[in-house]
Amino acid sequence: MKRLSVLLAVALLTGCAAQPEAPGGTEAPTSTPVAFDEELHDELLAMLERDQAGRTGGVDNEGDQARTNRLKEILDEHGWPTFDLVGEDGEDAAWAIAQHSDLQPQVQAEALALLEVAVERGQASPGNLAYLTDRVAVGAGKQQSYGTQVGCGPNGPEPATPIKDADNVEARRAAADLESLADYLEEMAAICAED
Repeated sequence: MKRLSVLLAVALLTGCAAQPEAPGGTEAPTSTPVAFDEELHDELLAMLERDQAGRTGGVDNEGDQARTNRLKEILDEHGWPTFDLVGEDGEDAAWAIAQHSDLQPQVQAEALALLEVAVERGQASPGNLAYLTDRVAVGAGKQQSYGTQVGCGPNGPEPATPIKDADNVEARRAAADLESLADYLEEMAAICAED
């Protein structure tokens, strides 16, 4: 979870035709067991490495747009990259690329629909789903559900958009295996103080 928290901090601050449909009309992966795809796993991790390099002052000759285009191809071919297909670290990498696909909100929305199905099947991280749900909502100018999308304001972390049904946000965060909102904002305050 610590590695994911670091990824999140950096991220926040800076199908086949026969497959069933996921919510929103996108294709969902089948329930047929899939073999681990080492090549796809390694590709996703390499994409994430370049993504993070560009966000931490390193070299990124690829850019978000190219990674989004490749993620779209992966989604079209495989559906969401599940634990079985690419492992937990590969699924995290796919999620991070989806998070940073803001220039193509339709790809983010497709990724979100496929990720929802994968989480329902126990094949993806509920926390990743929470973050992408909020990212898509904020990108559309809507309220977020989990309070994951914050930026650094003059007085510390500030939500990018208000949290809907704020009285129940802690229950939603717990169900997604996220730390409490207070703990998250404290962690983000420390990151904001470094800037």
